[in-house]
Amino acid sequence: MEHNLLNIGFGNMVVSGRVVAIVAPSSAPMKRLKDDAREGGRLVDATHGRRTRSIVITDSNHVVLSAVQAETIAQRFMSGFDLKDDKKKSD
Repeated sequence: MEHNLLNIGFGNMVVSGRVVAIVAPSSAPMKRLKDDAREGGRLVDATHGRRTRSIVITDSNHVVLSAVQAETIAQRFMSGFDLKDDKKKSD
C-alpha cells in the first residue's frame, strides 16, 4: 500500500489518503468543530504558534490545524494526485 504525504507546513505531514476536507477556519461551524475536537482529544495543532489558516479533517475524525492557507494545501493535495496519474501513465 502506497502512502503519499501531504505537506501542511513547517515540516508537518498528513497521509493524503486520509484527508476528507481542507477548510478555512473562519466560520462558526469550523470553530465549533475545532472546539469539539479539542475536548475529544482529536485536535492536532501543527501551526507552531502561528495563526490558524486552514483546518484539515481526516477520515478518523481528527482535526489538524495548519498555518498554511487552505488553497495552498489544496493545490499541494491536487498536485500529488497529478503526480500519481502521471506515474500510472508511464508504467
